Amino acid sequence: MAGTIKDKIAIIGMGCTQFGERWDVGTEDLAIEAVYEAYEDAGIGPDDIQACWLGTVSAPLIGIGGTIAANALKLNNIPIIRNENWCASGHIALLEACMAVASGVFDTVLALGVEKLKDTGFAGLGTGRGMSPVLEARRTSPGSFGMIATRYFEQHGLSIEEGKALIGKIAVKNHDNGHLTPKAHFHNKVTLEKVVNAPMIAWPLGLFDCCGNSDGAACAIITRKDLAKSFRPDPIYLKGFGIAMDALLPHVRPGFDWMKFGALMTSSQKAYEMAGIKNPREELDVAEVHDCFTITELVIYENFGFSQWGKAREDIDSGFFTRQGGLPVNIDGGLKCFGHPVGASGLRMTYEIYKQLQQKVDTPERQIKNPRLGLSHTFGGPPQLSAVAILGNEPG
Repeated sequence: MAGTIKDKIAIIGMGCTQFGERWDVGTEDLAIEAVYEAYEDAGIGPDDIQACWLGTVSAPLIGIGGTIAANALKLNNIPIIRNENWCASGHIALLEACMAVASGVFDTVLALGVEKLKDTGFAGLGTGRGMSPVLEARRTSPGSFGMIATRYFEQHGLSIEEGKALIGKIAVKNHDNGHLTPKAHFHNKVTLEKVVNAPMIAWPLGLFDCCGNSDGAACAIITRKDLAKSFRPDPIYLKGFGIAMDALLPHVRPGFDWMKFGALMTSSQKAYEMAGIKNPREELDVAEVHDCFTITELVIYENFGFSQWGKAREDIDSGFFTRQGGLPVNIDGGLKCFGHPVGASGLRMTYEIYKQLQQKVDTPERQIKNPRLGLSHTFGGPPQLSAVAILGNEPG
């Protein structure tokens, strides 16, 4: 396809902090923790980095521009480009870094996502503010995604009890994965009964339908394909990506049905096209998707073509997305168990795919057998922005 960067770049090192309530460290410490793991993984040092892309949204706490990366990592006199793209900030940093290397301007660069969300005092439920003073007001994230859930239940003839049990199974699955993941924030397994009877956050989403707030950082070191094996024998290659942002706010547009999201469909299709994927359900071996709420993961199944429209219920009930299923999704526990330090999440999810494809996952029980292709994804804004990366362990 025109404009493809398939197999032109490779990831040669990644790092990820422990996620959680990291009261013991500051934002700079988190950046150092992630980046120095990546340096060791790639066998390089800070002097080898020619440019840095930073994803974060905590502007008041970490200063203007790329200062957190420059100061903490002593990245002197190189370009540092910062973005604040809601929940997709980490993915945007990664994909911009990939495009810069593919263009030939740089050989080896760093993509970093970091967030010290607990220090902001932000409770995660919002304070009644909207993103646009004209198009919305008094919106909270659980409230918006709760409306997706009620519409999905109504559209597919599910009672509230049946619907809550359906999305509750996603929470049970992700907690079952997260309890095996050392770097996750939450390690508690939960029962379906506990999920459906949990305190209500925004009807019909209960406590276990919502991801938590955490601190964390993750990063990737990226180089040209032809240089990759001079750093390590098992680099991971970018096969395709897609980024899409919907115009206006989709949920105030006439005809919006709360189940089909243009940004999700477009970003995934662009990534599939670049990667040469015709049937993602069959061709992908593992996926990390944006489960800020359990209903979000469910609608992603259908918007990404993992399930047919209206058939996600059958796949959830059959265990298709579990560790043992046909397409394991959020095998590290997802946002449900890592929490969501906004700028870090996209790179954290990519870290899991990177380790899976190298068959170097920290818990053998979570390792997929002989994976070839993996997908990572974040979905941000009201929501209206989606970013997808598809990685593989064999060059084209």
